[in-house]
Amino acid sequence: MFRMVVAAGVFALLGGCQTLQQIDKGLYQVADAVSEEDRVTGQRSLSFAGRSEQIAQGNRYVEQMLAKEKKEGRKVDAALDRNQYYRLVRIFDRIHTSSHLRSERWRPVLIDRDSFNAFTTGGTYIVVHLELMKQLKSDDELAAVLGHEIAHTVANHVFERQSHAQLSALARSNSARKGGYQAAFTHESEREADRIGILYSALAGFDPMAASRIWARQYKLEGNARALFAHDHPVNAERQSETAKVGQAVRQYYQPGKQNPQYARLLKDNVLWQQSQGAKAGEGGGVQALLGTAFGAYVQHEQAKQEARRQQAQANFVKAIESRLKLEKSSSPDARTLDTVWRYREGPLLKQVVMGLLLKKGDKTLRSVAHVSGQVRAGGQFKARFTLPAGVTAGELKNMEGRFYLDDALPVR
Repeated sequence: MFRMVVAAGVFALLGGCQTLQQIDKGLYQVADAVSEEDRVTGQRSLSFAGRSEQIAQGNRYVEQMLAKEKKEGRKVDAALDRNQYYRLVRIFDRIHTSSHLRSERWRPVLIDRDSFNAFTTGGTYIVVHLELMKQLKSDDELAAVLGHEIAHTVANHVFERQSHAQLSALARSNSARKGGYQAAFTHESEREADRIGILYSALAGFDPMAASRIWARQYKLEGNARALFAHDHPVNAERQSETAKVGQAVRQYYQPGKQNPQYARLLKDNVLWQQSQGAKAGEGGGVQALLGTAFGAYVQHEQAKQEARRQQAQANFVKAIESRLKLEKSSSPDARTLDTVWRYREGPLLKQVVMGLLLKKGDKTLRSVAHVSGQVRAGGQFKARFTLPAGVTAGELKNMEGRFYLDDALPVR
C-alpha cells in the first residue's frame, strides 16, 4: 500500500503530462521484463521469464522425464495404477478449478517411485510419486499436497528462485553464495506454498486441517534433524504448527465435499491476504512497478538471510547440547527395538527432545528417531526407545556402521 501511494504521489507531483506518461509506460515495460504481478497478492515479484516461457521450460523437463520413463519400460498414470491415477485426477481437478490458474489446462502425472514426494517444474504438469499416493490414504491429505504443488507455480517459485540467483550472481552477493541462504530462500517459498495450498483445499471442499495431520505424523516418524543439514523446507514440528494455524484461519471457507460458491472472490480477498490493485502504465504504474519489484526483491533477500541465521542458531544450539550427552546404557528387549539411557551433564532445562540414530546398510543410510517424554534436566538421566528401520534387527547392529545424534531439543523459556 505504501509503495502504491508513493508511486501515485510522485506521478501526480510531476503533473501527468504526455511526456511523463510515455516515460512511465517505458518504466513499466522495464519492470515487466524483469518481474511479474504476483497472482496471489498483486504485488510485483522478480521473474525474468514470462508465463509462456515458464510453461515451455517447465513442461520440457517433465516431457523429457516421461520419454525416459517410456524408453526404460516404466509405466505411468493409469497403466501404473488405475485406481490411484483416477483418484489423483479426481482430486487434482477439484483443487485446480479453485486456484488462480484454473484457466490453464494442466495434467497430473503418476510415476513409479518409492518415495514420499510430488513436484512441479513451473509449467502445467504436476508429478506425483506412487508411494505418496499409497501413504496418503486420506483424500483431504492428498488435496493438501496437490494444493501446495499448484501453489508453487501460482506463486512462480521456480522461476522466481532462478531470477534471484541470477541477480545475486550479478550483484556478487556474499550471502546468496552460501548454501544456507539458498536453502532458506526455498524454505520461505515452501511456507508460502503451504498457506496458498491450504486455502485452495478449503475452497475446493477438502478439510483444511489435513496438512497439519500430515506433518504431525511425519514429525513422529522422522523428527526434525535440526543440525544434520540446512533445511529448504520447514522442519516437521514447525510445519505442523504453522499449517494448523492456517487451517484454522481458513476453516470458515470450508464447505465439506463441495466448492465454495464464493471461491473467485475469496482468492482475492481472504483472511490470509488482500490482493492489491496497481496503477496503470502511464498513470504512475511504471514508477510503482519498479519500486515494487526492487522492494519485493530486497524483502525476500532479507527474509532469506534472517531464516538462514535462525536455522544456524538452532543447529548450533542442538550441537552444543549434543556434546553434553553421554550414552550410559543400551539394550534390545526384542529384535525391532533398541532402548537407550542417556546422561545430560549440564545446560538449560530442555523440552521436545528427540534422539536420532543413523545406520549404514549397503549403499543406504537409514534413520530412526526416539521422542523423549517430558522435560530433561541437567545432571539427570533420560530414556530413548528406538524402533529399528525396516530390514534391520537388533542382532545386526554390532556389525553395522552407525551413530547416535541429537535430532532436536528446545530450551524451556
